[in-house]
Amino acid sequence: MAAKRSADTPATLRVTWIRSTIGHRAGARGTIRALGLRRLHHSVEVADTPQTRGMLRRVAFLVEVVEPGTPEETA
Repeated sequence: MAAKRSADTPATLRVTWIRSTIGHRAGARGTIRALGLRRLHHSVEVADTPQTRGMLRRVAFLVEVVEPGTPEETA
């Protein structure tokens, strides 16, 4: 069973850049950079906040998002 998060530990999301930004608008490229992604297949963990969720919604077609501890990550 997964361990429960304590109140002081912020929730995170693992974001992986899976599609190129070539041919996409500059806003999509800027959002990818703002998320901390540097190159294709690069993964970062970001805080699970409304601001981050909004950024991920704008580039959902370019990235893959997994909540750490879910079955998709362990498979």
